[in-house]
Amino acid sequence: MAGPRLIGRTVPDVAGKALGKRGLAFGALITEWPSIVGHQLSLRTAPEKLAFPRGKREDATLHIRAMGAIALELQHLEPLIIEKINGFFGYRAVSRIRLVHAAVPMKPAPRAPQPRPLSMDEELAVMGATSTIEDDGLRAALERFGRSLLGSKKS
Repeated sequence: MAGPRLIGRTVPDVAGKALGKRGLAFGALITEWPSIVGHQLSLRTAPEKLAFPRGKREDATLHIRAMGAIALELQHLEPLIIEKINGFFGYRAVSRIRLVHAAVPMKPAPRAPQPRPLSMDEELAVMGATSTIEDDGLRAALERFGRSLLGSKKS
């Protein structure tokens, strides 16, 4: 076993059968959508379907889910998005974009790493460093900051 891997890197291998007729091209498009269109645009849009003409594997129509004012922005950015997608695939995979007025699934917000618990010596060092501060609010804020700094260091 090679150790832990990012799930996004294993999705194309696992999703091949699940995507069926949509093919791995659509799976790659889903997993790499943020890197293709950019983080901000990927939060408000999602690829829904990649429809190739019968018997061809190029000049597809990409259906993108979008809602509200972002649809107008997508219309203006269509040539750029198509260029980025085709650059990602390395050939003219997409020639058109069709917008689908639908809500975009919410992506979970990344969780901040939790600091490790401090040892007694570290806790005493934080308390000692802030003990001369008279303002209670400032002292408490600096103690939290010190615990955060020490807790984020590897032991």
